[in-house]
Amino acid sequence: MPPHRHFDQLWRDRNDTSRQRSPRVLIRVFVGPGELEARVAFYEQLQGVVADAGFPFPEAGLRLAMVGAFLLIEGAPDKLAPFTSTTGTLLVDDVQPYYDRLVAAGAQIIFPLQVVPTGAAFNAVHPDGTVVEYVHHRPDPQGR
Repeated sequence: MPPHRHFDQLWRDRNDTSRQRSPRVLIRVFVGPGELEARVAFYEQLQGVVADAGFPFPEAGLRLAMVGAFLLIEGAPDKLAPFTSTTGTLLVDDVQPYYDRLVAAGAQIIFPLQVVPTGAAFNAVHPDGTVVEYVHHRPDPQGR
């Protein structure tokens, strides 16, 4: 497996979404421990693409991969549980305007706006009950 395909360290083909024109919708797929590489291969073959990001989230006991329209999240059931109520992830150019608009619209913020391994993120319950994670990517201190 090429070095950039390891999911125990942060790597991304594109580490900054600040100039991204439109949001990228990521469907969440939850997988058990040790299943990430096999599931990545399946979603690559399904879509005819290669994974374009991988990163550990050790604080939560998770490993993640972005493959086309899917965000694969690997972890033990107890580690995945806090994340399974989220319908999907919206990768945006800047989370702050979304945060401001959602708060003004009365959305409930259930995961506060904060720095995450890939940039910044928050989760909100929309007025209709849909739970969405909003995230933007920025380079880490090593430029990854």
